[in-house]
Amino acid sequence: MGLRITTWNVNGIRNPFGYQPWRDKRSFAAMFDILEADIVVFQETKIQRKDLSDDMVLVSGWDCYFSLPRHKKGYSGVVIYTRQSVCAPIRAEEGITGILCPPNSSTSFTNLPEEQQIGGYPTPAQLAVSTVDAPTLDSEGRCVVLEFPAFVLIGVYSPANRDETRDDFRLGFLEVLDARIRNLVAKGKRVFLTGDLNISREEIDAANAEASMRKQGLTGLEFVSTPARRLFNHLLEGGKVFGERDEGRKFPVLWDICRAFHPDRQGMFTCWEQKINARPGNCGARIDYVLCSLAMKDWFSDSNIQEGLLGSDHCPVYAVIKDAIFIDGVERDLWDVMNPPGMFLGGKRQREYSATSDPLPSSGKLIPEFFGRRNIRDMFARKPSLPQSQSSGISSKDAEVSGITAASQRSLTSEMLCANNKIAEESSDSTVTESTSSPSAVGKKRSAPATTSSKATKRGKPVSATVAPLVSGKGQQSLKGFFKPSATLNSSVATAFQSRRMSQTSLNDDTDGRALRPVADLAETHPAPDIRTEAASLDPAPQISRNVGTGHIPQEPPSANPSPNRAAIQIQENVHDPVESKESWSKLFTKPVAPRCEGHDEPCISLLTKKPGMNLGRSFWMCPRPLGPSGAKEKNTQWRCQTFIWCSDWNP
Repeated sequence: MGLRITTWNVNGIRNPFGYQPWRDKRSFAAMFDILEADIVVFQETKIQRKDLSDDMVLVSGWDCYFSLPRHKKGYSGVVIYTRQSVCAPIRAEEGITGILCPPNSSTSFTNLPEEQQIGGYPTPAQLAVSTVDAPTLDSEGRCVVLEFPAFVLIGVYSPANRDETRDDFRLGFLEVLDARIRNLVAKGKRVFLTGDLNISREEIDAANAEASMRKQGLTGLEFVSTPARRLFNHLLEGGKVFGERDEGRKFPVLWDICRAFHPDRQGMFTCWEQKINARPGNCGARIDYVLCSLAMKDWFSDSNIQEGLLGSDHCPVYAVIKDAIFIDGVERDLWDVMNPPGMFLGGKRQREYSATSDPLPSSGKLIPEFFGRRNIRDMFARKPSLPQSQSSGISSKDAEVSGITAASQRSLTSEMLCANNKIAEESSDSTVTESTSSPSAVGKKRSAPATTSSKATKRGKPVSATVAPLVSGKGQQSLKGFFKPSATLNSSVATAFQSRRMSQTSLNDDTDGRALRPVADLAETHPAPDIRTEAASLDPAPQISRNVGTGHIPQEPPSANPSPNRAAIQIQENVHDPVESKESWSKLFTKPVAPRCEGHDEPCISLLTKKPGMNLGRSFWMCPRPLGPSGAKEKNTQWRCQTFIWCSDWNP
């Protein structure tokens, strides 16, 4: 069956759960089972320390090692998950330069005792080649390094070629990565490099290579010789390096596993541009790799991409190591060299993985927020114990070697456990001190209230008996209810309007003997007035009440009481047609009719211009179909045609 290593840029560690087949169970353990992987390397997790959760860290049967960005939020990030039943690293580090420190320690990896180091750290002269200092290179959470007895695993997320402002950082990171790999190989260690390197190796690894060369005015030789691509090809056996090789890079040290299994395969891409929907037409690039030392070339039985698995703009890439491998001419069982000494012997497990002593200091399960805890699902699962014949089958020599190795390699774990216990004791002591400091709290139980009448009741607002009870209703059920006139409010406003007219009529009859047309007749011939207009026209108090005590009642100006016909016309003008209002609102919220593309006569899609320039922010219509393999708009094909219309120019 072998051991399977899978790398995947997930573009957000929870992003795949929005797609099938990950959507059903939405757990990392189920995801790893579907991937059939034993070691999973995620890039671009886009999380910080505060975003870690139980389901992400406390994955049953798995250990995890995170590298998180120090400053930028929702940016970069790498994590490696290892299946405890088949493999366990003996050392773990974060960063590529060795300048960072283990958890709960102020000593950098480069200054640790030699038996606790992975080694191969770039020398000061090699670091001086980069214009970016070492702490900055390791501040973005781009690398996790694990060492197994068989090889050193480097999971990396290389900076992308976004703009010129990041060129120095990108080249500096690649320079230091090249130095670290070569130093490890020089020390006799085997290296497995995997992750998103953000470099397409050759023309065959990019769908738009020819178009990019024409756009930039490059030849095939110049395309392969760009700084980042030339540096990458120096590492690979068979990489295209034109001219004399660079100093310090006289020989290649890595092997492209996936390309070796598919040397002439076209369109073997691992990344596609989502903004232009390039994945259906397979217009992408191969920038995710599984690479190994030249001494490991015969270890692998299979390697491929999994372009059918959705969940990101990248797809997973894997490599499978055989069950039996040759190390220095001697055949070894894979499980013996993928675990600490004494855990496996002859491919058979000798002892179970211990959750207390086997995790390394950099393990996610030793983070204080998760230390000593278990996933709730583990509490209901029972693991079968080893047979007594297996548990007692360790030779004295293996036990002695195992004891020495464990003592030297896990001293940091013991220090970390002591530090965590000390913190727990201090917190418990402080809790006891606080609880005993109050004499009233000693030896007392909290007593329940004697009677229910002692409970405090919330004082409510007094309700007047003259207030009419509110009419209960379901409220507005849809947007259409906004345009329906309220019968209760209409009748109340109409009553107030008629009362005012009646008072004015009787007042005029008493003063000069003139009588206006009865309001009742006016109400019969004309509908109820508009609510908002008439409510706003009502005065707080009639002007006549101000001079009642003077014995003189002034006459209102002629414009104050217009003729009945004029008032009726004014009321009729203020009435709003609900049908007309509904049509106006419908036009406002209805999407405009999309034009049809010229090549397929299908409705176009609307997109927004994000490219800086005079058209930034403008919307346009274009063909809804994805780009074809050529990466350009085509005529008379099944792929995207050349239809392009500015939304401001389209008038259906």
